[in-house]
Amino acid sequence: MRERDAEPERSLEALRTAPGRLCLSVVITTFNEEVNIADCLRSVQWADEILVVDSFSTDRTLEVAREFPIEILQREYFGSAAQKNWSLDKIQHDWVLILDADERVTDSLAREILQLLSAGPTAKGYYIRRQNIVLGKAIRHSGWSTDKVIRLFHRAHGRYPNRRVHADLDIEPPTPTLRHPLDHYTYRSVKQYFEKVLNYAEWGAAQGYREGKKAGFMEIGGRPFWRFFRSYLLQGGFLDGLHGLVVCTLQSIGVFLKYAWLWEHRVKESLGEEITLPAFDDDAATWERPPGFDNDNSG
Repeated sequence: MRERDAEPERSLEALRTAPGRLCLSVVITTFNEEVNIADCLRSVQWADEILVVDSFSTDRTLEVAREFPIEILQREYFGSAAQKNWSLDKIQHDWVLILDADERVTDSLAREILQLLSAGPTAKGYYIRRQNIVLGKAIRHSGWSTDKVIRLFHRAHGRYPNRRVHADLDIEPPTPTLRHPLDHYTYRSVKQYFEKVLNYAEWGAAQGYREGKKAGFMEIGGRPFWRFFRSYLLQGGFLDGLHGLVVCTLQSIGVFLKYAWLWEHRVKESLGEEITLPAFDDDAATWERPPGFDNDNSG
């Protein structure tokens, strides 16, 4: 008896035009991403709406982005969470996919999302795993293999907390994980990686200062050592070769700089000197769900 032939894989266009499918908005936040933005936008042309929220880029980001059928808005950068919350109130559709410009939606992930929106989501939000690529190599260890983020969700049920860095979406559980990952081209050079390390260290120190935290010997000396020991040895970063050594070392340097910066803020405070922090978005409207988003609209 012959086995029944497997059902052929449906094209993205067939899935996109399936009757009854819920519409999807894509939000991409940018700042000086001319190297990344075109590939990111190409990967989501199947979406119903694409909104780029730019933080006044000084390179060709907007020139490249305008070659695609998208909407572009600009806003001062107060951190990833503030940008994303602000964006959620500007889109047309309730289901949203949030992306950074260095991320790509593979065809497999696009099909999975469209099939989910056609069948009807059973949760308010979904984790998506990320394959992190550094200098052309996917990092398989040092804790990056388990990296996943809630990026597909119903905007009425999710909001980012008021944090300058490391803000995870606050959403109603459960939050299942999709099968297919995003491709995350996270760092293209050591220089770019170090620039991000500096930015995150400064923002993390400012966040800690606002929250009343302090930094002593344990934070400045112990935490960076533990971060390297955990990621390089316990989580197998050494298995990624020199890529793993560089990644784990730079991560530990970032931890050191964050707490050294926080320590500096406290020293200056004790001396009565002025402390300059990066701008924060303290507008309550950014952090609260807007009126009219309490009901369970799924369209």
